[in-house]
Amino acid sequence: MLVDPSMIAFLLVCLIVIKICISILNLGKHYSLQLTVLGLNLFSFPCRSCFGMATYTPKNILITGAAGFIASHVCNRLIRNYPDYKIVVLDKLDYCSNLKNLLPSKSSPNFKFVKGDIGSADLVNFLLITESIDTIMHFAAQTHVDNSFGNSFEFTKNNIYGTHVLLEACKVTGQIRRFIHVSTDEVYGETDEDAVVGNHEASQLLPTNPYSATKAGAEMLVMAYGRSYGLPVITTRGNNVYGPNQFPEKLIPKFILLAMQGKDLPIHGDGSNVRSYLYCEDVAEAFEVILHKGEVGHVYNVGTKKERRVIDVAKDICNLFSKDPDKSIKFVENRPFNDQRYFLDDQKLKILGWSEHTTWEEGLRKTIEWYTQNPDWWGDVTGALLPHPRMLMMPGGRHFDGSEESKDASYVSNNSNQTRMVIPVTKGGTGSPRKPSLKFLIYGRTGWIGGLLGKLCEKQGISFEYGKGRLEDRSSLLSDIQNIRPTHVFNAAGVTGRPNVDWCESHKTETIRTNVAGTLTLADVCREHNLLMVNFATGCIFEYDAGHPEGSGIGFTEEDKPNFIGSFYSKTKAMVEELLREYDNVCTLRVRMPISSDLSNPRNFITKISRYNKVVNIPNSMTILEELLPISIEMAKRNLRGIWNFTNPGVVSHNEILDMYKNYIDPNFTWVNFNLEEQAKVIVAPRSNNELDASKLKNEFPELLPIKESLIKYVFEPNKRT
Repeated sequence: MLVDPSMIAFLLVCLIVIKICISILNLGKHYSLQLTVLGLNLFSFPCRSCFGMATYTPKNILITGAAGFIASHVCNRLIRNYPDYKIVVLDKLDYCSNLKNLLPSKSSPNFKFVKGDIGSADLVNFLLITESIDTIMHFAAQTHVDNSFGNSFEFTKNNIYGTHVLLEACKVTGQIRRFIHVSTDEVYGETDEDAVVGNHEASQLLPTNPYSATKAGAEMLVMAYGRSYGLPVITTRGNNVYGPNQFPEKLIPKFILLAMQGKDLPIHGDGSNVRSYLYCEDVAEAFEVILHKGEVGHVYNVGTKKERRVIDVAKDICNLFSKDPDKSIKFVENRPFNDQRYFLDDQKLKILGWSEHTTWEEGLRKTIEWYTQNPDWWGDVTGALLPHPRMLMMPGGRHFDGSEESKDASYVSNNSNQTRMVIPVTKGGTGSPRKPSLKFLIYGRTGWIGGLLGKLCEKQGISFEYGKGRLEDRSSLLSDIQNIRPTHVFNAAGVTGRPNVDWCESHKTETIRTNVAGTLTLADVCREHNLLMVNFATGCIFEYDAGHPEGSGIGFTEEDKPNFIGSFYSKTKAMVEELLREYDNVCTLRVRMPISSDLSNPRNFITKISRYNKVVNIPNSMTILEELLPISIEMAKRNLRGIWNFTNPGVVSHNEILDMYKNYIDPNFTWVNFNLEEQAKVIVAPRSNNELDASKLKNEFPELLPIKESLIKYVFEPNKRT
């Protein structure tokens, strides 16, 4: 077969043209290229202009979440570099936000702070119109993966619904020229360990945790509004960021603060997980580039090829603090799912002109210097420094300290008509601004545990009020929450019967009304207001069985289903516990046979059995209130949820307690035993006897004493008679 040389030449020319086109595309220039052969249009596509990259100049920018970590660095950079841009910050001041992060910007005439929630459509629409916003940089989000495992609904509310409100406001006002949506590399899911090419912007989204799933969902909304309504959207997906101002629930600041305190550095799993870390100022510059040069409708990865294992990060920090990594690093339980690696292809952003400047060593050194100079920037962060923090995701309002506070409610520039950073202060105006603090709403004022909780709050300096509403009256509960505005709710109210649970057998409707309907109503109201409810329940919903025989040391766990329905009281408690499993804002504490050092209290288990004519002798799990009630307050601070066996480890029998009573309190004391059959003749309802497995509580609070040691330390030694 003969080949026409002219045809070969023509094909070579075509190949050269195609190569040139591809090269121009890779260089990011603008052309409209077209290849036609024999009158047929084979391909055509737009490219960028050879004469320079198109740039965008905003006028009035709304930055959401700019009191947080990354967005505050972006805001401060834009204020510093572009005095002609007006920057409006919208932030609800959640637990990980801090107005001090915006100190470099607060005195600038082109800066304004508004405290508010992106979920408020009226507020968002008002700001867009009154501030003539033409650009939105949307950073506001719940971002901590550990929190998403404990309260995923809050992530849906903030990350998806909040984004939807912003998009709808943009559609309605019709004035937005750029909407930059800040997403995460985690939407791509896990990268193969042996992958040499990172995820590019067109890679499939495969999120693996509730946090990344909500960010992927928000991205879908952004894309849909871009296509359906023509909104000028740009999306970014970034690697991990570190640097000054970061809330210490994140790995690097957490490790730094723990090292500063001489404590161990906890690593999830074996520490082999790989992450890429970018210094905050480099990331701020990336957003500056994307704002001015990013193309509408495009996605940009903000990443680095420099990866590090988590354990290597810990070792680097240990070395900088002159700590022995082998002695300072401890391995803890892993997350429910922990992606092994995130790896990004960042070539597209580099074409716009951005590049990483800060080395790992330099960035880590700067970060450590900042935290050592500002150890109290975030106040009390004890809960955040735990291996698995569960922070309450509520507006907390972390404010400037007194030295930064203005005399009135706002900072005012030389132009007296322009009001900027608004910070509420207490009435009287001249004191320090209101600090973020705990405030407990406690139900069960007349009860034993409720009364002790109030005394503990007084001792610890925690603000609290007792609820006035009845649990079964929803409107009165709503009134309590609206008037008191608590950070946590404790439910120590309930019907146990007087003098004992036999009362419930003849008052079943009253028992249901409080123990079931009332408790569920309170839990529902708390969830509606994003409040954690600590619920004092009972462990008297189990009895020894073949799988958990008496004396075996095999206790019932939090996952076991109740097997004791001998009393109506226990039946209602088991019922409500099962229903409360559906509420992710409830921490259920299974109390058993509570004991305190007040041996005159008729509700004290020791007081009861010391006054009985006869007692059974069966080993049981029990709760020493002096030790465990303070732990319940700490559990609230840590935002712990789910079901907990709230007893001291181990068991103790009636006779063992009465022996201690005789040795420490009354050497002349005597008692008589009888068996369960004989007991049944003098009581109306059977009693629960069991051992609860307290290992979950012990793991969270390693200092928790075994039951017999706790009895001696907290009950008998303080009451010892010589």
